[in-house]
Amino acid sequence: MGKNSRSLAGPRPGPMQYLLLAGLAVLFVYPIWWAISSSLKPPAEIIRDPLSFSPGSATLGNYRAMFHDVPIGTGFLNTVLVVAVKGAMTMFFCPLAGYAFAKYRFPGRNLLFGVLMLTLMLPTLVLIIPLLLEMSELGWVNTYQALILPGSIDAFSIFWMRQTIAAVPDELLDAGRVDGASEFGIFARIVLPVIRPGLAALGVLTAMNVYNDFVWPVVAVNDERHQTLQVVLSTLAQNVTGNRIGADFASVWGELLAAGSIAMLPVLVLFVLLQRHFINGILAGSVKG
Repeated sequence: MGKNSRSLAGPRPGPMQYLLLAGLAVLFVYPIWWAISSSLKPPAEIIRDPLSFSPGSATLGNYRAMFHDVPIGTGFLNTVLVVAVKGAMTMFFCPLAGYAFAKYRFPGRNLLFGVLMLTLMLPTLVLIIPLLLEMSELGWVNTYQALILPGSIDAFSIFWMRQTIAAVPDELLDAGRVDGASEFGIFARIVLPVIRPGLAALGVLTAMNVYNDFVWPVVAVNDERHQTLQVVLSTLAQNVTGNRIGADFASVWGELLAAGSIAMLPVLVLFVLLQRHFINGILAGSVKG
């Protein structure tokens, strides 16, 4: 019994594998550590000795100056709003569309799904001008609607949900219908619990894509009141030098690192909290039987 269980688990990693994994971990974590530690250094020390860090010289001066010079709070609140509303729309409508494509038979289903997949081949930049003209006709330029609605129901999310829901046995759905459940009840009570790992993975991907989106927000919004965090970060150097006369190169770097450290923390926390669900969702359907 014990022998069989060990053989099913596979061979244990050896010292060289652990050493390799440790080296890769350091390689990927070091840039994050460098950015955060450098943001706590005096500006002159960032330029003079960029690779060292002394806890005794740690200061929050870069953060205080950055909050004074840059409207990062407004950008962060706008980004949270866009991520929450746009993410909620994606997580509600795309699973429903994926469920329809995966489990219903209707005329033109394959053709419609093929056209949907073709839109994945279109570069984002090709859609910028038509979307901007549409927002202008609707009077939505410089509004939250322009930031939230375009792309909230996208082809990739529908494709992801369709592939995930297709693995759900039809017998479960038939059993729900025999028990008198409505179609939406079957989706909510049977399908959603089964595809929870795929939903979690889609949620992480959606949140990261919306959080990091830059091209569309910088085109659709040109007033400071609606700017997202990524747009604020892109103009940070100009804001620092414009709001503080005589700001030197070192000060700009210090505030850039402080802003970048704050911007990456939500993504890191989100991934750490949901990494198990994210990995399970990525691997869902890779092992059958």
